[in-house]
Amino acid sequence: MSVSDDAFLGGRLNILQPLKGYRAGVDAVMLAAAVRGRGGAPFRVLDVGAGVGTAGLSVAWRCPEATVVLLEREPDLVALARENIARNGLGERVSVVEADIRRVASADLAALGADEGQFDQVIANPPYHTEGAGTSARNALKAAAHAMPEAGLEDWCRFLARMARPGRDALIVHKTEALPDLLEALKGRFGALSALPLHSHEGEAASRILLRGCKGSKAPFRLEPGLVLHEANERFTRGAEGVLRLGQALSVAYGKDWEAAENR
Repeated sequence: MSVSDDAFLGGRLNILQPLKGYRAGVDAVMLAAAVRGRGGAPFRVLDVGAGVGTAGLSVAWRCPEATVVLLEREPDLVALARENIARNGLGERVSVVEADIRRVASADLAALGADEGQFDQVIANPPYHTEGAGTSARNALKAAAHAMPEAGLEDWCRFLARMARPGRDALIVHKTEALPDLLEALKGRFGALSALPLHSHEGEAASRILLRGCKGSKAPFRLEPGLVLHEANERFTRGAEGVLRLGQALSVAYGKDWEAAENR
């Protein structure tokens, strides 16, 4: 498999990823930037469907108190994730687990070091398309990363709930039109749901949404003011530059402390 060596966070993180398969980019880094520390206290993060590890490694680079587990089902991507962990010097705090969320048993997860209900934050960048809708990608890895079965979001949200601690958060990045399906899949599992739209340019409809929820909360849904990624000249906004080039948290880059809800 041909790979490229790509710089993230302004060259602070170097990631090997398939040259022609699914390739991580802005969505993964924005997802990672939404992870919040716990005031210097250690915390555990699970990156579900981690691919080559871009989001989880971005969290680990920014948060030295975080221990991160990358969970991925594709063996080729697992191998690249392991190499990315080593080449970025994060082996003491980041590990990778090869497992399929639709089939893995609790005992298997525990044996792999990913016990259920033990993660302070679970993050995910699920496939954006439904199998059978449109033309599938020719590359098998890309097709698997971009499309899921029709009931796939339900499976992903159920798994996130399995893995998160009660009272702790899940974070998902997805295309905006998936928001109704996400809210339905998360119902009864996560509350205090808060959606943060990501706009490519000022005045344009949001193409992506970051969704945060608290496991077990009954607090209502909230729609946040959106974040803009590009200026009119296609340069990144100051906030986006802070996230994507400097590795800052959303709260630092945009001056916005995005909470799950005011009242949990």
